[in-house]
Amino acid sequence: MIEVSNLTKKFNGFTAVDDISFTVGKGEIFAFLGPNGAGKTTTIKILTTLLRPTSGKIILNGKDVTKDKYQVRCSFGIVFQDPSLDDELTAYENMEFHGVIYHVPKKIRRERIEQLLKFVELWDRKDDLVKKFSGGMKRRLEVARGLIHHPKILFLDEPTLGLDPQTRNHIWNYIKDLNKQEGMTIFFTTHYMEEAEKAAQKVAVIDHGKIVARGTPSELKQQTNTASLEDAFLALTGTTIREEESNHIDHMRAHRRFMR
Repeated sequence: MIEVSNLTKKFNGFTAVDDISFTVGKGEIFAFLGPNGAGKTTTIKILTTLLRPTSGKIILNGKDVTKDKYQVRCSFGIVFQDPSLDDELTAYENMEFHGVIYHVPKKIRRERIEQLLKFVELWDRKDDLVKKFSGGMKRRLEVARGLIHHPKILFLDEPTLGLDPQTRNHIWNYIKDLNKQEGMTIFFTTHYMEEAEKAAQKVAVIDHGKIVARGTPSELKQQTNTASLEDAFLALTGTTIREEESNHIDHMRAHRRFMR
């Protein structure tokens, strides 16, 4: 479903992503892990058409990411790392707006909104302004919104960041249900290694712009002779505290560009 070949991205002489290659199979739950500044966010922005690669090739659902942007965007849904809902609209209005952007026919759109809001347990709050929602409710709404156009792939950039354990557990239950019921391919980043260990079927670890390991969580633990994916991650990337990756484009600006 995702084919990345020799992907490189440079910014004014700085190489953020350095000749990486990997594939994600149809219906796979794939974790893309790395420390701050490793190149995760840059990679996900390229995969979702927000940045152009310096070199390399990316095929998503059979389409070239740089040549077929519209078709590629119709193939995936995305939950951004930073909140991207309109707080002054209701939950239903946020869903409706997204459906219109994706040209989902009105009758199908209304049915899909009801189905998805019930799926994430927000149907009873459909007419409430989003600014009244908790962080967990907003995250659930963002997941629902990203699914309105029946995407083949769901990108999740730190989907449970800052949420309490109960809400994190609920979010992952929704995601795994989607994968099981609809065969949806899931590509996610997270700093919660226990989430990746429990949910991911395959893992790639990126550090300093290069992929340093790939495989199942069990294979990575075996490769590093460690007992947990977190220990394997530290063995592969070190224990030095990293600075946050420079944001070459602001998250909200990126979202607005994506919506255009």
